[in-house]
Amino acid sequence: MKELTRKEHELVALGAAVASNCIPCIEYHIPEARKAGLTETQILEAVELADKIKQVPARKVLDAAESLLNSAQQTCPDPGCGCAATPAIENNGCCA
Repeated sequence: MKELTRKEHELVALGAAVASNCIPCIEYHIPEARKAGLTETQILEAVELADKIKQVPARKVLDAAESLLNSAQQTCPDPGCGCAATPAIENNGCCA
């Protein structure tokens, strides 16, 4: 990585650390960002932006799970399929 400045390198590393939920990475890269000359405000902004971006897919996963749970309120209409006690998942009205 010869094209990024040290500051840019640390901003990218902070974003990746937040996105991957890596505490040791955060513990390493925040001091490195300071050494690279980033201010506390810049570091905080980078961390907050990375977290904000990370929350979008996290929220989508939760929305998808809730949607599937809400759509599975009926039980399977075919008791002969072996899953009559399991909520129906969209598969032609059958859980199998």
